[in-house]
Amino acid sequence: MNIIPKPISNTFNRFVESEKAGGILLIVCTIVSLLLANSPVAAPYLQFWHLPLAGLSVELWINDALMAIFFLLIGLELQREIQSGELSTIRSALLPMVAAVGGIAVPALIHFALNGGTPSQAGMGIPMATDIAFALAVLMLLGSAVPTSLKVFLTALAVMDDLGAIIVIAVFYTSALAPWYLLGALLVFAALFVMNRVLRVRALSPYLVGGAVMWFFMLKSGVHATIAGVLLAFAIPYSTKDEDQESPSHRLEHFLHTPVAFIILPIFALANTGIVIGAGWMQELASHNSLGILAGLVLGKPLGITIACLLAVTVGLCTLPSDLKWRHVIGAGMLGGIGFTMSIFITNLAFATDPALINASKMAILLASLAAGVAGFIWLKLFGKPANAQ
Repeated sequence: MNIIPKPISNTFNRFVESEKAGGILLIVCTIVSLLLANSPVAAPYLQFWHLPLAGLSVELWINDALMAIFFLLIGLELQREIQSGELSTIRSALLPMVAAVGGIAVPALIHFALNGGTPSQAGMGIPMATDIAFALAVLMLLGSAVPTSLKVFLTALAVMDDLGAIIVIAVFYTSALAPWYLLGALLVFAALFVMNRVLRVRALSPYLVGGAVMWFFMLKSGVHATIAGVLLAFAIPYSTKDEDQESPSHRLEHFLHTPVAFIILPIFALANTGIVIGAGWMQELASHNSLGILAGLVLGKPLGITIACLLAVTVGLCTLPSDLKWRHVIGAGMLGGIGFTMSIFITNLAFATDPALINASKMAILLASLAAGVAGFIWLKLFGKPANAQ
């Protein structure tokens, strides 16, 4: 028996619209950054991101501080999905959860098969991620040519995918651990949790101040500082009423959509896609690491997502929504290969001491994301019409 799709909430619609517009702006910033990095002003442009600023470089402030706000928004979205969205019941959550597991495992295994035992093995986390903004931007371009459930499924899948990427970052991309700083961060999180669940504090400012302190401790701990953003999201009070504007979580998520989509992610793109396209860039794409990224995103994502869903439905673990067909799942899997933001983020962590490998990996990510987006768009344009529109 198929699941009957439930009405789309206003919060979800606002989220989708901001992600759609943000995805388009990301494309523009990426093109600008590529042009500048390969122009006569390349040297000062690239050097700017490495200028020191209050103990960190400009690039690190972006990747460790501004991106913590991005992770905070991801955490708030994940909390909403778990509390009252597509992940709020086991029945509705199982399909995107299974899809996310397949979409994480298969690309990672493909990369590992090509790079296991080599210095580039650390890059196996790169093709695991799905970029929500870009994937939804492509899906929105199709409009009514695809069923509503596909947008919900892809969003829930991408959110679960991001959770997987967050866990991978916390577990596998942690530098030398400083236990006392980590303990301090966890104690701050515990205090914020008590403020929420025991003291019932609903003012937002104490959580934001505590979140800033937790971020500092996390930065010093060796665990990537952006994890503090996710922890903060789950410490902030949430209401299951979709239109409850008094809920601190709802208010903060609504506020963050615009600056994250139109300021933080574009700045991240400018700082991290300044890829120098040298004479040997084609040869670099033939390296095992680049092939692992390309194959992982373009082939591994749709294979992992589709096969995992097919197995889960076949054994009766979950069912497809009534307006979702297997051709839609395949199309969602293709769009899942748009890694971009999270893939670039993991690249910086995986190869922090090897700028050349970072540059080559980013080139592979951009080409794979472009190929996945175009393939997904064409597939869904040709085969994605809702059943009642056939």
